[in-house]
Amino acid sequence: MIRFSGLGKQYGSVTAVRDLTLEVQPGEVYALLGPNGAGKTTALRCLATLLAPSSGSAAVCGLDVTTSPLEARRRMAFLSSSMGLYGRLSARELVAYFGQLHGLEGAALGARVAEMVELFGIGDFADRLCAKLSTGQRQRVSLARALVHDPPVLVLDEPTLGLDLVSGSATHDFISRERGKGKAVLFSTHQIDEVDLLADRVGVLSRGALAAEGTPAEIMRRAEAPNLARAFLALVGDAPLAEGPRT
Repeated sequence: MIRFSGLGKQYGSVTAVRDLTLEVQPGEVYALLGPNGAGKTTALRCLATLLAPSSGSAAVCGLDVTTSPLEARRRMAFLSSSMGLYGRLSARELVAYFGQLHGLEGAALGARVAEMVELFGIGDFADRLCAKLSTGQRQRVSLARALVHDPPVLVLDEPTLGLDLVSGSATHDFISRERGKGKAVLFSTHQIDEVDLLADRVGVLSRGALAAEGTPAEIMRRAEAPNLARAFLALVGDAPLAEGPRT
């Protein structure tokens, strides 16, 4: 349902992603793991039609995201921490607005908004303006907004960023349930424990290229490491697993 075929992205003389080839199948959770600057966010933005690839291609449900961007978008949810919320709308209004953009209306829209409010624990602040929400609350509303149309493909750029332990756990449970429904999930993360908890397969990115791919157990065997954290460090060399500007 998700396919990268030799995808590359350059900014002038800087190569952010090089020759990225991978697939995510229905009912699979695939984690992109890498240090800052590895190319995770750039790759996901190309998939989400926000950036044009410099080379290669990306597809969602068989639709090339460059030649059929609108149809591809209808089939995916995309979450990025850099995507703002409309500050003058309440959390509930914002989720409903994005549901309408995706063709939901009437009772079906109301039911789906109520489901998202319940699922992501938005009820206590559902009628508060988005401009007045905390970082964690904004992240939960962003998740609800991205997923309100119930698409078959989920593309999540650090979905638990800014969430506390309880909210993060609810998000993990949601991803697991969506996998159980046969959806394809591709997410990026800096957190090794999220990969251990959720991922069926892992792609380790380093300096824009796929350094390794496989199940967590396969990654550990390849790196001859006792755990995924040690395997990651062995594969990326001196590239740190740390917070900071992302590409």
